[in-house]
Amino acid sequence: MSLARPAVTVGVYTMASRVLGFVRDMLVAAYLGAGPVADAFFVAFKFPNFFRRLFAEGAFASAFVPMFAGTLAANGTVAARGFAESALSILLVALFALTAVAEFAMPWIVAVIAPGFAGDPTRATLAVEFTRITFPYLLFVSLVSLQGGVLNSLDRFAAVAATPILLNLCMIGGLLALVGTLPTPGHALSWGVLAAGIAQFLFLAWACRRAGLPLRLPRPRLSGEVKTLLKRMLPVALGSGAAQVNLVVDVIMASLLPAGSISWLYYADRIYELPLAVIGIAIGTALLPRLSRQVRTGELADAQATQNRALEGAMLLTLPATAALIVLAEPIVAALFERGAFGAADVRASALALVAYTVGLPAYVAIKVLVPAFYAREDTRTPVRIAVLCVAVNTVVGFASMQVIGHVGLALATALSATLNAGLLWRALARNGNFVADARLRSRLPRQIAAAATMALLLWLALGPAAPFLAPHGASRYLALAGLIGLGLAGYGLAAWAARAALPGDLRAIFQRRT
Repeated sequence: MSLARPAVTVGVYTMASRVLGFVRDMLVAAYLGAGPVADAFFVAFKFPNFFRRLFAEGAFASAFVPMFAGTLAANGTVAARGFAESALSILLVALFALTAVAEFAMPWIVAVIAPGFAGDPTRATLAVEFTRITFPYLLFVSLVSLQGGVLNSLDRFAAVAATPILLNLCMIGGLLALVGTLPTPGHALSWGVLAAGIAQFLFLAWACRRAGLPLRLPRPRLSGEVKTLLKRMLPVALGSGAAQVNLVVDVIMASLLPAGSISWLYYADRIYELPLAVIGIAIGTALLPRLSRQVRTGELADAQATQNRALEGAMLLTLPATAALIVLAEPIVAALFERGAFGAADVRASALALVAYTVGLPAYVAIKVLVPAFYAREDTRTPVRIAVLCVAVNTVVGFASMQVIGHVGLALATALSATLNAGLLWRALARNGNFVADARLRSRLPRQIAAAATMALLLWLALGPAAPFLAPHGASRYLALAGLIGLGLAGYGLAAWAARAALPGDLRAIFQRRT
């Protein structure tokens, strides 16, 4: 099966989810702005999301998918389903225990993840209330991760990729239906998050049944395979998703800065995560099962080719997104969020954070493409060591730079640590002979960079004439921004073609090689 099809499937659903997510965030900005309630909710939302990405989508998925896909290929459906059900029962027990402990200890947990709230009783109290409501989302979405691993291993990507849409719909519904009936809009959003976890779990349970692999819940038992799964999860859990760990470190340190800093980082994070999700996560999600099968069956040359074309395709799409977000940061933030409680000062502060985050966007995407090469070979230790080092670098650089440039320093430190992470991953794979850049990749990457730089210059020159149309609220702002984006895309396309950074058929054929 071509890698393009699942990658595009994931990308299309992710794009739909992100567009709907921007609608959600527009409502959040209008209702909450960047004040105390917003800061408290973003801490509450970040906490279960951190555990979801670190354990459910990070450690668990990275260990579970190669084992499940390998068992399915070697021993058939019955053995694979038995392994998945055993993992499900153990995961459920662990999650119930974690949720119970977290609900009891929430005031102390909030004091750790947002120490700056200690001097602000309003933000501290609201953060505890919101996090107690949202935390059980972790339980449901972790089960969703297991169900998603099963479906992705069966090359059924659509249902899994569609689940974030349910999160956005539930949060939008919570705002529209519950604001005015609950103490704050943050309470409405928090209940929407919990409802989304339940909806996502039920949706994927139905999808698994439809795929012919309904998962039952046997009595928890530590089988040999489950013990192996836990052993492989542990090192990944310690270092998985350095970018997510770094974002939590940012929240901890941002809580020490003036009110609004957490919110500015959140809104900037939401924008740069669009290309990260649509490109990096989409390709990485499709890549891991395929690499796992190729490595398991000894098709090492095909695995190398898959990795090269995945990185080439990822950078072809990521570099122009990077150029556009850096040059158009302020107009994009203004168009999306400047309304209601979110004012011009908030736009400027969020735009500066967006530029800083975006510096590391190619590295964030490269990490998503490179890490599956380790997990497909069941090497969880190397990414861990690199990730832990990068978290330490982010913490030190972030704490030092925030003394000078505030919240922007935190975003810049995250970008720099991600760049270090990607470089060390590449070097480790190359040193072991597991990834060697082929002649095509070595030729195309510099040309892609040159085309993106040309696009950035074109957009910068066009900003001046477009400024009068970007300033006022209303349709002219959106039309002018759309025109700039269209100009940038056309400029990048022509520059890429002229530099032979990409040929007309590349987007169709870049992953044409079949398993």
